[in-house]
Amino acid sequence: MSNQIDIRAYVEGALQARRFAVLATERDGQPHSSLIAITPICGARQLIFATYRSTRKYRNLTQNGKVAVFIDDRDENRLALPGGFVLTALGHAQVVSAGENAAVRRAHLERHPDLESFLGALDCTLIRVTVDAYQVVGAIDDVRWWRLDEPAGD
Repeated sequence: MSNQIDIRAYVEGALQARRFAVLATERDGQPHSSLIAITPICGARQLIFATYRSTRKYRNLTQNGKVAVFIDDRDENRLALPGGFVLTALGHAQVVSAGENAAVRRAHLERHPDLESFLGALDCTLIRVTVDAYQVVGAIDDVRWWRLDEPAGD
């Protein structure tokens, strides 16, 4: 990847290709990670996932909305990274508002139709991660950043 536009295009492509990620949360100094089904919206600026309100991840998010979302875009058959990169989205999570819930739910269900009964559960809620930056790692000495508040460059 030679510049910011390449990083942006790569991130957006990886988000379209990968349906699952690992969410990292924290509460009272204790880290926690969870596998989540993601739906990117607004390009790469927001990630949507669903969770039950009774989970540790939900309790963590309501106390501390800072999160990291890890997306593995490597070729599963390789030990090194030449077949892809790993991404970490850093941002803030919050419950999707009631006014936006139907449209966001539709988008998430379109991408993950197998989650229909999960999304219909009374205890289930949708969460929006507003991404501040992506860290893109291709190798130990190949780490790039895309900060979404900065222009893409040329």
